[in-house]
Amino acid sequence: MAYSLRKFTKVVLDACTNDSQKALRSRGFGISSGRLKTFNRPPSGNDMARSGGIASMFRLPVQSTTEGLDVCFLGIPLDIGSSNRSGSRLGPRQIRTESCTIGSFNTVTGASPFESLQVADAGDVHINLYDLKKACGDIRDYYKTKVVPYNCKPITLGGDHTISYPILQALKEKHGAMGMIHIDAHSDTMEHQMDMKIAHGTPFKRAVEEGLLDCKRVVTIGLRGHAAAAGDDWKIPGFRYVWAHQYWYKSMSPLMEELRHHMGAGPVYISLDIDALDPSVAPGTGFPEVGGLSSMQLLEIIRGCKGLDIIGGDVVEVSPPYDISGTTAMVAANMAFEMLCVFPGVKYHPVSHW
Repeated sequence: MAYSLRKFTKVVLDACTNDSQKALRSRGFGISSGRLKTFNRPPSGNDMARSGGIASMFRLPVQSTTEGLDVCFLGIPLDIGSSNRSGSRLGPRQIRTESCTIGSFNTVTGASPFESLQVADAGDVHINLYDLKKACGDIRDYYKTKVVPYNCKPITLGGDHTISYPILQALKEKHGAMGMIHIDAHSDTMEHQMDMKIAHGTPFKRAVEEGLLDCKRVVTIGLRGHAAAAGDDWKIPGFRYVWAHQYWYKSMSPLMEELRHHMGAGPVYISLDIDALDPSVAPGTGFPEVGGLSSMQLLEIIRGCKGLDIIGGDVVEVSPPYDISGTTAMVAANMAFEMLCVFPGVKYHPVSHW
């Protein structure tokens, strides 16, 4: 009977006109393992006014667990690892608020993630805001017990960049050492900050020490800024470093084509620090640096990750108090959507631009 139902479902959809199929898909229906499946999707402006609805990511349903999800959005409201401007603990909430204008379909790339992946907002990780080491343990344990066992791929909203370290710790148990596309004005590979081993400037140094990253498949894009003294002691052997000024007035697409070949078929994590962007684009961040990437270049980088085995990602260091317009959080929300669009399994439609 189950086989007959699956076959019947496929026959019905195959018999539908193209317009009928589009109508079904626009309402969140699709085929999964031969069954008619309802996928979560962001409500349109006609379903619910953009200014209304629950302020979840893309106004998606909120789940208390990640069970049954292909991808989840999680918030980590932590900023006690920040060295300069705090406020990124408010980032997840503001990014969600600004995500209300984002729809289901990417009109440029043809990506339709909500037609092929089950996605929901899984809320925020409960953390200790008075003890950074304890908070990192809280994050690691949450992902190990409530995300990884359900084969759900997380896109995490930060929070300062410290959060990447415990997330990678949890993902390593499933995926082994990972490649990483790290988009940032800073390397975040310092040995310590004021004698502290854990802070937002050290996550990837700790990750290397613990074998969480495949050093030959890690690239940092967007580097610039200042240092206390000359020297390369912050560099990790095997990592590739791409400086922002090397791509002023240039497209990032050729670089990404090269990196896709370099990354190969292994698991890849995407970590986006919003300060990779020039502060004229994203002023609301903890450690802004002039001469950064444009929003167009960042789109090219993220879209250039299509085809990689993406197993998770994060968008960090959005500090709403330093951008009362909400523009930085809006940009972050859009980049989170673009990140979702390049996850494996996303359905793409042909698009024409005329």
